[in-house]
Amino acid sequence: MPGLVEGTEVSGRLRAELAGRFGIAGTPVVAGGGGDNAASAVGMGTVTPGAAFASLGTSGVLFVSNDRFSPNTAGAVHAFCHAVPDTWHQMGVFLSATDSLNWLSGLLRTPAADLAGALGARVERPSPVLFLPYLSGERTPHNDAGARGAFVGLGHEAGASAMTQAVLEGVAFAFRDCLRVLSDAGSRVERAAAIGGGSRSPVWLQIMANVLGIPLDLPKDGDFGGAFGAARLGLIAATGADYREIATPPPTERVIEPDPALAAAYDDSYARYRALYPAIKEALT
Repeated sequence: MPGLVEGTEVSGRLRAELAGRFGIAGTPVVAGGGGDNAASAVGMGTVTPGAAFASLGTSGVLFVSNDRFSPNTAGAVHAFCHAVPDTWHQMGVFLSATDSLNWLSGLLRTPAADLAGALGARVERPSPVLFLPYLSGERTPHNDAGARGAFVGLGHEAGASAMTQAVLEGVAFAFRDCLRVLSDAGSRVERAAAIGGGSRSPVWLQIMANVLGIPLDLPKDGDFGGAFGAARLGLIAATGADYREIATPPPTERVIEPDPALAAAYDDSYARYRALYPAIKEALT
């Protein structure tokens, strides 16, 4: 078996016959090692201890870079070597983030952006309806393929807006579950960059900041995904540059601060959210 190399190291050179054919003699072959989220983290500049991003995509990911291996298997935390030397990372991962809103969009026959946009730029209080986003089972923190979603607290007064807000908040609570188990593993996440399709919704970002209790940095539009991270790894290997000088964060367009006036209300809603999974699991088994 070939030896292992860092994601930022040259693992070989292009064979002479191929280099001659393409006219690129001496071209290095770079490991460029890293899973999709680790490569995205290099693109995002999430490579120093405590740096974090929250990816609000089809699934949800709360990613934090670490200076040591910090597992928490009981909380279904993903802990791996990072794509840069002497660095590790942890992730909380759940399966239905924007997929939850897309599911509601199909149910109500209304575009997802219209559902979220109808709530305005911010909400005044948590929804009286709670939503569990376990539409495809769940990873963090339950590691339960049989988990299922639910609306709880529906009444005659609960229309599309209440259900939409409940979905946005349920996804935010899933991120808070990730933050909790990452904290149990020793990671301190004091702020995070917000990326993914859902980050285009101002109200969703505000709800997430309120629920997590940390500022969210919204990057300016640009290239900072996995492919960009892989290109950065190649550049680092080819030039011998310090990865910290290459893998820098993108400029921030704006910062979404949590609303302290809603902190206690969201703490209460989150406590009720956490109580639902074991109760519903018991009812379904």
